[in-house]
Amino acid sequence: MGTWLLRGGVLAVVHAAGQTVAAAFTVRHPAAQTTLAAIVLGVLVSVAAVWGLVDRWRELPRPEMTWLLAALVAGWGAGVLGVIGRAAIVDQTGASELGSALTGGAAFTALLVFVPAALGLLAGTWIKPGRRATTGSPADD
Repeated sequence: MGTWLLRGGVLAVVHAAGQTVAAAFTVRHPAAQTTLAAIVLGVLVSVAAVWGLVDRWRELPRPEMTWLLAALVAGWGAGVLGVIGRAAIVDQTGASELGSALTGGAAFTALLVFVPAALGLLAGTWIKPGRRATTGSPADD
C-alpha cells in the first residue's frame, strides 16, 4: 500500500503547490498565466515520467496498478489541496469550488500523472541502466 500512496501524495502536493503558486502569480501578472501554467504542468509530467522510469528499473512489482492508484490519489488530493491553498493564500475560494476540483480537475490531474508514468514505465523497459551494448556473442568477451 505504501508505494502508491507515497507516489500519489507527493504528486498531489506537487500539483497543488504549483497550482497555488500559479494562481497567486496570475493575480499579480495576468499576462504570464499561460507560461506559468505550462511550466507547472511540465514539472508534474516530468516528475511522474521519471518516477515511472525509475520504478521499472527497480523492478517494482505490478507498477501499472501502483501508478493507477497513485494517479487517483494524486487527482483527488491535488483537488482538495489546491482549493485549500487558493483559499488560504490567493483569494476567498470557497467550498463551492470543491465539486469541480474533485470531478473534472481530479480526472485531469489523474491523467497528467498516469499517462507520463506509463510512458516512463515503457521507456524503462527499453533503457536498462548498467547494461553495456554487445555486438557479438557472449563468447566474444
